[in-house]
Amino acid sequence: MGSKKPFLVALLVHALSSGMILLSKAVFNMGMNISVFVFYRQVAGTIFMVPFAMVFEGKHAKSLSILTFFKIFMLASLGITLTLNIYGVALIYTSASLGAATINCIPVITFAFAVLLRMEKVRVKTVPGIAKVAGIVVCMAGVVTLAFYKGPALKPPLHLHNFRPHSVAQDGDHDHASSAKNWIIGCFLLLASCICWALWLVLQAHILKSYSSKLTFTSIQCLSSAVQSFIVAIALERDPRQWKLGWNFRLLAVVYCGIFVTGVAYYLQAWVIAKKGPVFHAVMIPSNLIMTSLGSVLLLGETINLGSVLGAIMLVISLYSVLWGKSKEQNIDNVGCLLLKIKHK
Repeated sequence: MGSKKPFLVALLVHALSSGMILLSKAVFNMGMNISVFVFYRQVAGTIFMVPFAMVFEGKHAKSLSILTFFKIFMLASLGITLTLNIYGVALIYTSASLGAATINCIPVITFAFAVLLRMEKVRVKTVPGIAKVAGIVVCMAGVVTLAFYKGPALKPPLHLHNFRPHSVAQDGDHDHASSAKNWIIGCFLLLASCICWALWLVLQAHILKSYSSKLTFTSIQCLSSAVQSFIVAIALERDPRQWKLGWNFRLLAVVYCGIFVTGVAYYLQAWVIAKKGPVFHAVMIPSNLIMTSLGSVLLLGETINLGSVLGAIMLVISLYSVLWGKSKEQNIDNVGCLLLKIKHK
């Protein structure tokens, strides 16, 4: 059981992420304002994270300079506030399964940013280097396929339940998802959110080198994003009815995304990476796509097009191509270091 634990935990992390996508799509279909949802989600995440940071790092947390706080505040605006708002709009224009498919782009885009910032090297004359470059190219081809080719609809044999009100299902599909123009816009918004997310990961690693108190770091990001999201939400949504939660599905989505994703999933993700490394975690990303696709068809009543399937397959191939190249280069470097040690002995 011990050897299977990281695998099961990684699967749980991606299951929680899949639930976030499905619940977000469901409440947006029901008419909840995206910015208000992001604000409430970050408030829930902050309320959950701050006590843990105070208990486990309160006495040992590094002192926070004004410059470091400013960096974390700006990082939150990029990787959380901006990313979640863009991603929410993209979900309205596209589908939950497509939202999950584009997550496969994040490790590839993160690698591309790392190369541009000289944090990674690409040896284009080696097979692993070619695999990395090919992965980036296939990733771009996958995004283009998702955006510009829909193909025939693949209808499922059954729907368990549809979380969309009848009027929203009809009007929303007509105004958004069935519009070719809005579908293309949604695809590129998904790509934009993935680019923001990837850049956030790269910059986050850079800041954590100088400020290593991870729980405090995450709590400050959550609080900063909650403040930023409130400003955005109050500017875009003045209808008091949109701000009411009540004991309903909206509250469930907010609590789930704020606590189980921002809190539990992020902690479990860090645990998996510490135990097995980032590559192991990234290899499991396609499981998110499988779970979300099944949920979107069976629970949300969405239809999946051939173009979405082909594009998703290309994104998964690009992910494994980059991961394989990176893994092989790491092995080569390890062998090289070992040979140097033997030589010097």
